[in-house]
Amino acid sequence: MTGGTIIVTGAESGIGAACAAAFGATGARVAVLYFADATAAGHSADAVRAAGGEAITVQAHVDDEASVDAAFATVERQWGPADVLVNSAGLNMTGVNVRDMTLAQWRRLLDTDLTGAFLTSRRFLTGRGEAGDAVILHISSIHAYAVRAGGADYCAAKGGLTNLVETLAIEEAPRRIRVNAIEPGMILTPMNARAQADETYRRTLENNIPLGRAGAPEEVADLAVFLASDKARYITGARIVIDGGLSLMQAIGA
Repeated sequence: MTGGTIIVTGAESGIGAACAAAFGATGARVAVLYFADATAAGHSADAVRAAGGEAITVQAHVDDEASVDAAFATVERQWGPADVLVNSAGLNMTGVNVRDMTLAQWRRLLDTDLTGAFLTSRRFLTGRGEAGDAVILHISSIHAYAVRAGGADYCAAKGGLTNLVETLAIEEAPRRIRVNAIEPGMILTPMNARAQADETYRRTLENNIPLGRAGAPEEVADLAVFLASDKARYITGARIVIDGGLSLMQAIGA
């Protein structure tokens, strides 16, 4: 893939920031959408430019319809309709069991991780009108199917995202718009801050991963660039796992 206009949500850190830089290396124009940290978003934009692309930063609350519309309109005024959407914005699981979880927390996570995916996907598509040949990528998780205690809010959101991706893939196939989900396992991002800071703790987690290590956000970004390219032109409605084999370990000890 070379060139094009890419919108990356949650691009101020972690997987989103890595995706922005990786698309920048293809010579793309990258819109760095961020929630609150304008300074971090600026660093992501600098990384895009250093890699050889163009960049702008745009604030967006993906759980708010008006904010999403305004952000996409800003990108369209600058560069026209986007060719690729990478939806990386999201919150992590709280570790709170259902019996103790507030409705506000349940809604907070689903609004960001699932409704945000709906709003950004819809605005991306309406911004393109009937134009075809585009790509939507959602950063999901192995926890879309490998659930864990204390993760009902997150797992439900990612499980719903699976069905959203598959439905969109069917709906948009006639326009040659491909829609896929990337499902990472343990990736060293700010969502795994303790694992980044504490090597002993990280190793206890990595012992559960067949490949013996956590992943890097750049590895997820490489997959995103591939899925957005013509090399993946026959892939749609797919859930691509990138977890070092972690999700294969579910039945160990059963």
